Amino acid sequence: MNQVSTNLDRNRPRNDGSGNMEVLTAAAESFMERGFHASSIDDVARRISSTKGRIYHYYCSKVDLFFDVHREGMRRNFAAIAPAMAQEGTGAQRLSLMLKQYALSMMENLPFETVVVQGVHMYRIIATTPAQRCVLAELMAIRNDFESLFKTVALDGVQDGSLQISDVSIAIKAALGSISWLVVWYRPRPNETHHDRLILADKLVESLMNGLSTRV
Repeated sequence: MNQVSTNLDRNRPRNDGSGNMEVLTAAAESFMERGFHASSIDDVARRISSTKGRIYHYYCSKVDLFFDVHREGMRRNFAAIAPAMAQEGTGAQRLSLMLKQYALSMMENLPFETVVVQGVHMYRIIATTPAQRCVLAELMAIRNDFESLFKTVALDGVQDGSLQISDVSIAIKAALGSISWLVVWYRPRPNETHHDRLILADKLVESLMNGLSTRV
């Protein structure tokens, strides 16, 4: 088993059926709309017309719930790009598809992905307990694993001549950062469809790939 699989398995969201996912979804929406500090267990419970006792059935604290929302957001990101990684084609073609699928995941799982970005902010800036920082460090390791998948494919592109990148690490950080910024400016429009989001992802990734001097 490789290190990516090990990190993912160790930090996989608890799977207690659809009831737990309903809690995670409500929490993600609350954290997205109100932020971590302004959200409460009561807020999450009200979203699913329940009592906070139901939330505490799954989680000991708000921060534990936040961490599991973060894990679920990353799980969805890995699932989104996995088929693209397995595609045939040049490194540039596969990288382009991976970036598009990541952008789609950001848009279609916006509450969860907002929490992922909030988790990075919490790790870097907000004071936490030693135990919480340990969990956050594990979550950041998963983000690094995710980034490494893009770096690997980008290196393939450099080697096969489909990408011209002088520093793969910086290029991938810039590309993923641009897509992560969707949580700041993207908001679904009324009656927006999957096709609409696909068009937006195509436009965003086209700009990024042009910046990497590609020959797809």
